[in-house]
Amino acid sequence: MLDRSTFRLVILISLAHALVHVFEHSFACVEQLVVQDGAFEIADTVSKQVSGQLGSTLRLPFGLCAMLAGWLADRYGSRRLLLVYLVGGSFAAGLAAWSPTLAAMYASMFVLGMFSSIYHPAGVSLIAHHTTPENRSMALGYHGILGSFGIACGPFLAGAVLSTGATWRQYYMVLTIPGILLALILRAMLSREDDIWHGDAKDDREPHPEDDAHWYAYAALMGVTSLAGIVYAGILNFLPRYLGEAEIDLGIPPESMRNYLTGAVLALGAIGQYTAGRIARPTTLELLMAASFFTTAPFVFWMGFAQGHSRLWAAAGFAPLFFMHQPLFNSLIAKYVPRRRRSLCFGLSFTVGFGIGSIGPTVSGFAKTDLINFTILGTLLTIAATLCLGLWWKFGDR
Repeated sequence: MLDRSTFRLVILISLAHALVHVFEHSFACVEQLVVQDGAFEIADTVSKQVSGQLGSTLRLPFGLCAMLAGWLADRYGSRRLLLVYLVGGSFAAGLAAWSPTLAAMYASMFVLGMFSSIYHPAGVSLIAHHTTPENRSMALGYHGILGSFGIACGPFLAGAVLSTGATWRQYYMVLTIPGILLALILRAMLSREDDIWHGDAKDDREPHPEDDAHWYAYAALMGVTSLAGIVYAGILNFLPRYLGEAEIDLGIPPESMRNYLTGAVLALGAIGQYTAGRIARPTTLELLMAASFFTTAPFVFWMGFAQGHSRLWAAAGFAPLFFMHQPLFNSLIAKYVPRRRRSLCFGLSFTVGFGIGSIGPTVSGFAKTDLINFTILGTLLTIAATLCLGLWWKFGDR
């Protein structure tokens, strides 16, 4: 169980986690409106390709800058980096709203991804440092639940804003508000809690039972997260577009309806996050992550040929099973690497996962049919599951 101060820390940091996924998926919620904007003069024949490239432009720095963010968190402290992320993300959202040209839109997506990259190595390492192997999966489960809430909240927010007749630019202006508010709250609360939540540097100089390193296992995890990252980014970048063809008509404008459906599907991810955090134990992490991927793969293959209402059911099966792996993966990072290198190793893992994963929207954008796209993604997920089985065979009893 989590004590009161640790639980408060987990919830506080997890709110920042929710927001980073709102930022991350902000473009996916409005990508069709962006490429249809007359100011950008994008031909219909290449609109999906441009959309995929813009999605990758956001996701590439979201991954590649995470390692640098982890190093900075080790050097200057996770709390300071979290404030930089919140203020910088709000600035980048405002930049996107202003973008007068396609080149400026590419730049704003890059800046948004760069500031958003700070969150995971800083936030996850802070939680990992203040938990034990016995309660860490539960803490990361709560962290994941709020992350899933953020993933789902983005489409719901976009649907609500667009249903008022607002443009995609006004949607990005709305996104500048929560980052500033949360930065002010975090600054005030973290200052009051400084005496309770000590920085990592002093503790890391003393011997600790979690200082063992298993670098080969960590390297295998990098392979797993790169494959899962491609699947994650490839599916989520075009999920509103995909669900927009589910033939569900409730009298709601299509640009809002597809976002509401996306939000409902992604909200199911919280079930997987909670379940994984609740049942995970240090000796079962690898096996549970393999099970998560193996059970998700059939739903990904189904998404390739599902039509009409079946698209909604296939996506609804994908979300809770896929998102189970996230608290398990973060717990495994803490299991395999020494405490004094956690921020850096979390940063590297997110660099690999989100960096290599950033090609997912481009791959999906160039795939000729849904069947080809989801067959590729389902195959990658099956390979990732097989790697997890290998890790369980070697390290599951530790």
